[in-house]
Amino acid sequence: MIAASPRYIVVEGPIGVGKTSLARRLADSFACDLVEENPWANPFLERFYQDPRGGALPVQLFFLFQRARQLEEERQRDLFSPVKVADYLMEKDRLFAKLILDPQEWELYQQIYERLDIQPPTPDLVIYLQAPVKVLLERVARRGVRFEQMIKRDYLEQLMEAYARFFHQYDESPLLIINTADIDPVGNDTDFQQLLEQVNSIRSGRHFYNPVGRNIA
Repeated sequence: MIAASPRYIVVEGPIGVGKTSLARRLADSFACDLVEENPWANPFLERFYQDPRGGALPVQLFFLFQRARQLEEERQRDLFSPVKVADYLMEKDRLFAKLILDPQEWELYQQIYERLDIQPPTPDLVIYLQAPVKVLLERVARRGVRFEQMIKRDYLEQLMEAYARFFHQYDESPLLIINTADIDPVGNDTDFQQLLEQVNSIRSGRHFYNPVGRNIA
């Protein structure tokens, strides 16, 4: 492990962009613990993809409780020291909620969120992965999860816009924004090492990493 590396790294981005795979590889590289959410444990996820309007509230509340419980357990076990990598930022729960809930559901969600009194740790670095919608759809298709094939292009476009708005204003932590359309930092060692150099060099501010190379989409 490199001593100067950030202590708590979060990888974020829309579905299909590769955030969990990259988080796993970073955790392996740093020989540290991985804080990983488990979307497959959500029994309402398939219903949401089948019926986004009808399934929005239960799927979102399940994720909220799941993430809040996991972060509380991590804090109690003091797992955020010395180095940890996570594949989600707690604030993204509100991002999704605002996108998929109607006004009345959003108000209920807000009340529940505030009651939970969630106090997530502040990352030393957030890595925000981007890719065009076409690339995300192709990656989701290749992944082959049956109910994910129901994801609509317009939903992904709205999700990407929500992420872009969120990170445009985000200033809680140093931020590294990466265009992953033409690189494969999970499967290609050269791409990963170049990304790792970026990760280890950042201590503050907002940074953009837009490598031009093989088109892997």
